[in-house]
Amino acid sequence: MAGERVCLVTAPAERADDIARVLVQERLAACVNIVPSVRSVYRWEGEVQQDEEALLVVKTTADRLVALDARLADVHPYDTYELVALEVTGGNAAYLAWIGAGVTPG
Repeated sequence: MAGERVCLVTAPAERADDIARVLVQERLAACVNIVPSVRSVYRWEGEVQQDEEALLVVKTTADRLVALDARLADVHPYDTYELVALEVTGGNAAYLAWIGAGVTPG
């Protein structure tokens, strides 16, 4: 393993495909799964809010996280967007290697 990460990013459903495509095309993610409908309940500016969003499950590596975050700042419509990176501690070795190869520039 080379520091694989699974990142969670929520976004408006109508923007999810575009965000996912940018991340994969620019090798910031090897794969992005889009879960088309999640209901988010959260506190924002002192009030409890509720929205329908899409959940992007982003497969990347630790060394691409800074660039991933920077690119999300450009393409994501929210000023304060969700980006939570979870460390991968095991899995199919061939798949984990594929993730690393998918985010290697060049």
